[in-house]
Amino acid sequence: MSSTKKVDSVWFTTKGQVVIPAWLRREFHIEEGTKAVVQATPEGILLKPVTRHAIERGFGLLKRKPGDKPFSEEWEEHKRREKELEERHGHQGS
Repeated sequence: MSSTKKVDSVWFTTKGQVVIPAWLRREFHIEEGTKAVVQATPEGILLKPVTRHAIERGFGLLKRKPGDKPFSEEWEEHKRREKELEERHGHQGS
């Protein structure tokens, strides 16, 4: 990644929400509805967006457990939910 040395700051809301800066959303291909894995590390909180781009680059975002659905099935479900979300947002303005 080209911007990995760049630093920015964010603020937490009372609900613990943060806004990821636009430059990071672009770099990691994060869009509305993108799922992320959150992990505690010795350095702090690690947020791993689950996007097609990250999966194709093999970032090892999700550890598979025995008995989990094949990732291809999980990805299809994710894309279906994303499409439903887009359709709902599209109909709200009608």
